[in-house]
Amino acid sequence: MSLTEALLGLLAVEPASGYDLTKEFEGDLGRWAWKAGHTSVYPQLVRMAERGLVEVTQEGPRGRRTYAVTDKGREELRSWLQAPWGRGVVRNEQVLRMFLLEALEPEEAATALRGVVEFAERNLSVLREHRAGREVEPPEGRDALGQLAAEFGLRQYQAMHDWAEWALERLDRRHTIRST
Repeated sequence: MSLTEALLGLLAVEPASGYDLTKEFEGDLGRWAWKAGHTSVYPQLVRMAERGLVEVTQEGPRGRRTYAVTDKGREELRSWLQAPWGRGVVRNEQVLRMFLLEALEPEEAATALRGVVEFAERNLSVLREHRAGREVEPPEGRDALGQLAAEFGLRQYQAMHDWAEWALERLDRRHTIRST
């Protein structure tokens, strides 16, 4: 995924300025999905406009520009969203750590796994609190995107929690078997 697709997705929901888009990345989007600051957003919007993916629909004071996605931009976004999963470069720090836990002593690995459990529990709590009272059926606009992403996050952190508990049990059994 690239910043281009993230911006196209936001602009496909509603036109926005670079400032508005930067604020999106400073909120839930940046915390849970994709981090980007104004030093990335503004130049990317210019490049996207040069490629015909977005267009300036309004200019305001102090050079404020409102961007909207073009038909070409919608087609690129649609193509990316409908492409088979797994085509992008995989860089998942959590999964890498899981692969490398064997490099630790059993007690250290257990401590790391308990950290995963605590991390997942904290994030589950934050997401549940964040979603409290916001579940509207059917959701619309950017809130629809947020609700779908929040549900994914809840399920992801629950799976992470359950996996870490499972791994702790296996590690404990393996260590107990070796100790006897």
